Amino acid sequence: MITYEEHRLRSLVDEGRWIELLGAYRQARAAAVALDLADGGQAGGGRSGGDPAGGVGPADAWAVAAAQGRAGIATAALGHLIAYAAPPEVAARLFDADGGPGTAAGVADHDAGPLWEVLATRHTWRRLAPLLGPPPVRRLVAQTRVLLGEDLSRGAEPDPEGVPLLLEPWESVGRAEGMPVREYLRHGGSRSALLTLPASREGLARVELPEPGARLPGQPATRALAELAGWARTVCVRGPAAGAAAQLAPGPTVVGGYLPFALAWPALVQAGIADRAYGAAHGRLALWRVLTAMTGAQRPESADRAEVRALVARMRCFTWDDPADRLRHLHLALEDPATGLSWAVSGSEEV
Repeated sequence: MITYEEHRLRSLVDEGRWIELLGAYRQARAAAVALDLADGGQAGGGRSGGDPAGGVGPADAWAVAAAQGRAGIATAALGHLIAYAAPPEVAARLFDADGGPGTAAGVADHDAGPLWEVLATRHTWRRLAPLLGPPPVRRLVAQTRVLLGEDLSRGAEPDPEGVPLLLEPWESVGRAEGMPVREYLRHGGSRSALLTLPASREGLARVELPEPGARLPGQPATRALAELAGWARTVCVRGPAAGAAAQLAPGPTVVGGYLPFALAWPALVQAGIADRAYGAAHGRLALWRVLTAMTGAQRPESADRAEVRALVARMRCFTWDDPADRLRHLHLALEDPATGLSWAVSGSEEV
């Protein structure tokens, strides 16, 4: 049964009355936040979470953030439509707080994918740059436009972690092999390839793995790799890529083989898209943190980009098949011959 409100919204869409639709979105989102807090989301109601001086305590802030998240889910479908189909001057205002408390979409608001990624797939950076306010949204939109092939090296503010605003050559090759950015549909939903490693057994052969390499705990690059693919196991060893693979492979004999880093890139980027609240920009940023940590840089912003390029050029990548794999899987070992260290990531899950 179609309600009066649904009929009204459809009429606004058909007539292209996007300002009114934005107003309806903001009103619904603010109401959802207020209702959530009134139903008990407001932590403590003045109990231990509150600030004795009348301010907002940590528990209160958590409750508001949780209410914002649930409100984003409740209004996701309308937000998706506005981000996809409205003129950019209207769609970019989804993220502006000028409508009052609870009205602005956050970076985690999503339907088939985050609203900022939907918007980023619809317009160039030149159209969006003057319109986007919140820095986190600007950054993610810019990184998405880079993933879509746009050169922002001279047209956008530098990334705070120094991640390039132009695809590196290996990224361009990888992008041609598999696009990690979702293709969104007007009325909800998206299309995207499931990028796995290995994608098939083609080109692989039976390999006897060496003895597992000695584990090296506490490596920053291992932590970065675990943050990239939180659903998989990670390890660092001293020795070749096959020795790292031996730590995580199902047995001493696998069907596997070597491949260029560029061909591993799409699956690594997609590994960072944990769920629909995350976009491909999250995956690219996380992968750059992995690579910069492998160069020994203490912080991503302090990394020498030339060192990252040299690392990728010399890196040896080994992938292997696991008969127990579920639909989504990633099995990859990355070896830096210059340091003698190798990292491996391995996991599978349903999607």
